Amino acid sequence: MALNNPAFNNPAFQDPRGGAQTRYSPPPAESMTAAAAAAETANIEGLYSAPSAGAVQTDRMTVEDTVFKTLGLFAILVVTAVVGWIWTMSSVTVANPSPNIAPMLIGGLVGFVLAMVATFKKKPSVPIFIAYAAFEGLFIGGISAFFEFIYPGIVVQATLATLSVVGVTLALFASGKIRASKRATKIFMIAMVGYLVFSLINVGLMLFNVPLAGGAFGLLSDVKLFGIPLGVIIGVFVVIMAAYSLVLDFDQIQRGVRNGAPRVYGWVGAFGIMVTVVWLYVEILRILAILRGNN
Repeated sequence: MALNNPAFNNPAFQDPRGGAQTRYSPPPAESMTAAAAAAETANIEGLYSAPSAGAVQTDRMTVEDTVFKTLGLFAILVVTAVVGWIWTMSSVTVANPSPNIAPMLIGGLVGFVLAMVATFKKKPSVPIFIAYAAFEGLFIGGISAFFEFIYPGIVVQATLATLSVVGVTLALFASGKIRASKRATKIFMIAMVGYLVFSLINVGLMLFNVPLAGGAFGLLSDVKLFGIPLGVIIGVFVVIMAAYSLVLDFDQIQRGVRNGAPRVYGWVGAFGIMVTVVWLYVEILRILAILRGNN
């Protein structure tokens, strides 16, 4: 994610400050001989007719290359998610009708550690990104199977909702209707810190089974405001934050391409998008579970 991934602080991802950019400037026509002018014209036409160099040839970050890397990470996530799903449901029997939570715990903990390492590592590490995708897939498969066991059909709903949010956000960003701004980013950072503190308190209350937790999904999740569970209201707010985080991811990728960042930073962009999409999916899954549990 743009804001929690210092790799994006590389100068290649920042806006250029000062300094004129080098551009092609042909010599005045009157100073060129007819032969030189013809040669210059042929050279320019050749440049335009030649195929454009890709990320492999230039070793520079491109949108297309970043998209391929993103799809690659998500492919790994889907494969291990299937493993996590099967592993979770393997313990469900007539005698023991309880899903195995080991895949969810292992994938979540290891994925979190790898995300922190990838975030604060000075140079991008492709193996860490791949390992993160694998363990995060284990977590997604485990938590999805767990909720599906309790609320049949919830995974399809959460998946469609996540794809819808990502698709709409990408379309609005591509059309120029939404853009990251310094003021909105500052507000986002404050909200993120507040939500992080809330989440840590929430997890602590749930782990120690404190009565103040107020529901199966943590602090005050069952308390209703105007007939709507507070957990749902908070969840909608978090989904909006995740959508803006996607805007930041897209903006940083676009900036990295424009500034000629090394090709390896395409993995950073792919990693950032994956972190945000996983966060978005889990939050939507939680919102749907609260709604289903209150019916």
